[in-house]
Formats: sequence, structure tokens, C-alpha cells
Amino acid sequence: MSGSQESGGSGWVAFAVVLLVVDGIFNLLQAVIAFFTPAGYYEVSRGGLFLMSLNGYGWSNLIIGLLLIATAGGVRAGYGWARSIAVVIATVSAIEQLFLVPAQPWWSVIVISVDVLIIYGLIVHGREVPE
Repeated sequence: MSGSQESGGSGWVAFAVVLLVVDGIFNLLQAVIAFFTPAGYYEVSRGGLFLMSLNGYGWSNLIIGLLLIATAGGVRAGYGWARSIAVVIATVSAIEQLFLVPAQPWWSVIVISVDVLIIYGLIVHGREVPE
């Protein structure tokens, strides 16, 4: 019997890496839809969404999606800075989705749930993975 005991933290971090890629793809999908088929996806009232135009949300989703996918590689490689940046980007993604709840409630709740799982996996179990 070995003296070390696995806590499951590396499994949560691996799961968070997969969710970072999935969340990035979700954000990229939202960006493409916002750019090319806004009338078919978003229910925009009075000319715009809260705080920004639909085009603005498209650009922010595009940037957040690319950053989420990029940080997944750093987290997978075990870089501590990448975990910190991934938590910040997932938090920004969740906050942005809160603004999109009136337009697409179910989609936003799904993306927020994925963001929360990413944040949990990286904050609670992130230090259990050797750097």
C-alpha cells in the first residue's frame, strides 16, 4: 500500500480543461450567431440589448471564447498563471451571460453553469495538480 492518497483534484482540473474548451466553443458559437443571424437567435427589443449592441456582444463573445480556449492549453500544461487567468475569464464570461439572460435564458443558464464548474474545479482543486 502506498503512502500517498489521490484526492481527485487532477480529475477536476482535467474536467475543467475540457469545460474551458466547451465554454470557448459555446462563446464562439454565440459570436457567430450574433454576427450572422441576429434575428433568428436573439429577441432584441427596442434596438439593442442591455449595455451594448448585439454586435458588441458578438465581439465580446468572440474574444472571451478565444481566451477560454487559449487558457485551456496553459491549464493543461500545469501553469499556475493559466489557472488564475482561466478563473478570471470564466468569471467575465458568467457576468456577460447574466446580461444575455433576457434574450436567451436557457442558453445563458447553461453557459453560466459551465463557467461555475470551471471556477470550482480550478479554485478548489487547482493546487492539487503539480506544476
